Amino acid sequence: MPRSISNCDHTVVCLSSSPHAAIAGFTRQSQRQRLAAIKADNRSFPREDKLFLEEDNRAFPAPLLLPGDDLAGDTENPQSFQQWLHGEHRNPITAKQKTVYVVPSPQVDPSVDFMRTWITPECSNNKNSIKTPSTKDVQDYLTAFYHGLPVKLMPPSTFRFVPWEEPKRRPRKNTGQQYLGLESGDECVRIRSRTLSNGVYGGQVNLDDLLDAAISILPKDAYALLMLVDFDLYEDDEDEFVCGRAYGGSRVAVVSTARYNPILDTMQDVERVHAWPASHCGKYMTACATAEPSSKRQKRSSVNSRGSRNSTSELNGPVEDAVSVYRSLPDLNSSPSLLSALWLGRVCRTASHELGHCFGIAHCVYYACSMQGTASISEDARQPPYLCPIDLAKILCATSASASERYRALLAFCERPSNRDTHFFGPFATWIQSRLGQIEDSA
Repeated sequence: MPRSISNCDHTVVCLSSSPHAAIAGFTRQSQRQRLAAIKADNRSFPREDKLFLEEDNRAFPAPLLLPGDDLAGDTENPQSFQQWLHGEHRNPITAKQKTVYVVPSPQVDPSVDFMRTWITPECSNNKNSIKTPSTKDVQDYLTAFYHGLPVKLMPPSTFRFVPWEEPKRRPRKNTGQQYLGLESGDECVRIRSRTLSNGVYGGQVNLDDLLDAAISILPKDAYALLMLVDFDLYEDDEDEFVCGRAYGGSRVAVVSTARYNPILDTMQDVERVHAWPASHCGKYMTACATAEPSSKRQKRSSVNSRGSRNSTSELNGPVEDAVSVYRSLPDLNSSPSLLSALWLGRVCRTASHELGHCFGIAHCVYYACSMQGTASISEDARQPPYLCPIDLAKILCATSASASERYRALLAFCERPSNRDTHFFGPFATWIQSRLGQIEDSA
């Protein structure tokens, strides 16, 4: 895939899938099928919410589907609102179990102090003072995204890494797989880890073990629990890395901030210039259509009525408005604060995605949507932060929230001084404002 189309002005916005979709054999659900997927027996929404659930390709384009993307090898079955509503593995929200908990990254005991070196990429030269995403900021974003439910932050001392063996037998570096202890209260569980001699990070922690630990501390009033970790993760020996995963039925998720660090973008072939919303740039999509897929591995988990390419001057809507704002922003490398906000935005999008699985939502195949699956870090950067109408219906039903109030809560977060005029939250704020304007005009 092209590393970059530098100095692109993004003047042509594409609201359909890329030309590669046909090559990959991807067949999108028809408009009739998409409209049917939003309906469910014996479940209706207030009139205002129904307006937010109407299809509009100016706000909800088709999946991009570039070479190497998750949908290029799609085995996902579409999950309609009806199927979600009656899903046997979906956990209902109750008065006693409705809180979403966010757990900060485990503390590191001095006896395993070597783990602190695992947090900084091996390639880092410390020239840019980019800030690691704040757990409190992620909590605030999730409070808006899952508006209507309490989202609580658990104490930083909830988990602590300690030696699994006697403290004097300190694990050696570069010895391959080793064991750590993860302490919570009076309990200590074994966590697999591995050191790497030629990796992006000096060591990684096993994701499955962390998910099992998260299950063990799930509070009685919890609907779901998300653990954020600063460490790079892996699942099995064949993995290069994994960014996060959810055990949806068990209502727990783990997300790592490590691979979203903008310092790694060049190494991981992340196309900063055409991250969302500029991923809908027609010039970029055409250039990528015949490119080879990236070799970097990550596990996670139609044409519109005016044609496949639309000039922003011909068709106004949330996506075009977001691209217009994105086009006006300064170069990302001009300020560490811009890179810090980008890092936070990436983590927020993935955190909301993985928690979505805890709400019983499967990967989306209907639209470009926050609940789409991703096959690489580069694809992850192209995914939008919003929910498509079908997945929005699921969340509104689960949380009993108003669509308008939910969007306004997200808008307030995106317009915080530290987020405003940044490359993820600035365009998202504009997308929300434009979408609210569409609804007001049609009301």
